[in-house]
Amino acid sequence: VQLQASGGGLVQAGGSLRLSCLASGGTFSNTAMGWFRQAPGKERDFVASISWSGGSTRYADSVKGRFTISRDNAKNTAYLQMSSLNPEDSAVYYCAADPWGVGRPDLLSYPYWGQGTQVTVSS
Repeated sequence: VQLQASGGGLVQAGGSLRLSCLASGGTFSNTAMGWFRQAPGKERDFVASISWSGGSTRYADSVKGRFTISRDNAKNTAYLQMSSLNPEDSAVYYCAADPWGVGRPDLLSYPYWGQGTQVTVSS
């Protein structure tokens, strides 16, 4: 499975961005998708995940109510809609694929990773 993340950029605090993750080389509709982020000098943290069907989603407490994960299986694409962004959300955002279809909030459940897209929120 190959993953291509896009949509990052520079945004002012309070603004919004939508990240996309295009998957290829596998059966996307059977795969759970996750988003993680890593700020400089920090560990890579779970942000959100969505099950293979889209029927189950999980969020880190820090983004609940502000971020929404979704997927379009017809387009082999997962999305992360980010709103009310603040400088603490600045990081490289990575999408990842969980072929077991569950979408657990831990890195080890995701053997496939995209290249990351930078999100910078200015104050």
